[in-house]
Amino acid sequence: MSSIGERLKYFNPLRKIVYVIVGLASYPGLALVNKLKISGTENLKKLPSSNVLFVSNHQTYFADVIAFLHIFSAVKWGKMNKLGIPYYLLNPFTRVNYVAAEETMKGSWISRLFAMAGALTVKRTWRAEGQEVRRGLDPSDTRKITRALGKNWVITFPQGTTKPYAPGRKGTALIIKQNKPIVIPVVISGFWRAFNKKGLKFKKRGTNLMVTFKEPLSIDTEASAEAIMDQIMDAIGQSKKFMMMGKHHWESVDK
Repeated sequence: MSSIGERLKYFNPLRKIVYVIVGLASYPGLALVNKLKISGTENLKKLPSSNVLFVSNHQTYFADVIAFLHIFSAVKWGKMNKLGIPYYLLNPFTRVNYVAAEETMKGSWISRLFAMAGALTVKRTWRAEGQEVRRGLDPSDTRKITRALGKNWVITFPQGTTKPYAPGRKGTALIIKQNKPIVIPVVISGFWRAFNKKGLKFKKRGTNLMVTFKEPLSIDTEASAEAIMDQIMDAIGQSKKFMMMGKHHWESVDK
């Protein structure tokens, strides 16, 4: 995206307009066609306005993040663990950015529009002849996330993929070691069942969508990146011990 486009993403009036458009379009799919169940928003009430990192598992490209933006806005208006009528879109919570793959955000006009809601586009991997040859974040992408943490909350998906139980990427741990943010684990379920991979079309209606915000993690930032990632993956239910429970576990959670 051009430098002008990057600046526009930080122009709050424009961001609010995007929130209203995306919010009104997505609300029925989250709260009417499906059933969004929220817990743990009491863990959001006393957070500072910056240097807060939300780490979450990932099930669709867009529906997961859109749900977070609805919830943050609802909490701003005093709604706890529910959305209710979305009058919160009159003045949404916009001090939040989210990490997204650059190629995903360039995929369509809808994704380009949603990028204006605060996307931090990153090049997660390089590929050569179909093989992934680099994991983690480019240094310029790390700086981009660090700048965002200095002003806002940031949502990231350490796995960088919607595939369940994929390993977490060390870039998240390195950002934590460098910035020492408050880290809030988030566990979501049901989105993969209700929506297609992009999160823009329905697969199954009447699905229970669940979003759980946990208490801040106590992280030793002097620990190794591997140890920090193990702690995060445990907290978001994506570590090896959860994988060993098998597909029947995460399917039963989503019912």
